[in-house]
Amino acid sequence: RRIREIGVFSELKSHKITAAEVREINPVGIVLSGGPNSVYEEGSFDIDPEIFELGIPILGICYGMQLMAYTLGGNVAHADKREYGTTDVTIDNTSKLLQGFGETNGFLMSHTDFVETVPEGFKNIGHTPSCPNAAMENEEKKLYGIQFHPEVNNSVNGTMVIKNFLYNVCECQGDWQMS
Repeated sequence: RRIREIGVFSELKSHKITAAEVREINPVGIVLSGGPNSVYEEGSFDIDPEIFELGIPILGICYGMQLMAYTLGGNVAHADKREYGTTDVTIDNTSKLLQGFGETNGFLMSHTDFVETVPEGFKNIGHTPSCPNAAMENEEKKLYGIQFHPEVNNSVNGTMVIKNFLYNVCECQGDWQMS
């Protein structure tokens, strides 16, 4: 919904979609959403790993970030201290994803697991005292992950994160309307 509110067409697809099916659709970007599961749980949602090799920009949110990290060789761990509620995240505002922000921003966190080690080729672009990797990027491959939830009203400037992904990374125009 937030993507459409920003003026970009979007569709919901199952996590079971294959890389070949994604290639057929030819999207300008992909968002992997959050969820209550742990990537280590039996039966938890996974994704065709080849999707990460298609050259399509991807933003992983919460579980989506953890899934990206886990699938690409990073480490996801269970947190000693769960983060829930609006939390100040120290960010790298030179990232295309976080341009236009100050050094900290209040984002809604709601997680028990976290990315302990980012995958090879990624760098940390955000952290909190309890979450060492609250945001990560591989700018070359246009892969981004955020532990926080920009889509909720509790996230200050959350819509701006989504806009940055759509406009700065995916190069969308923002000229689509529901009508």
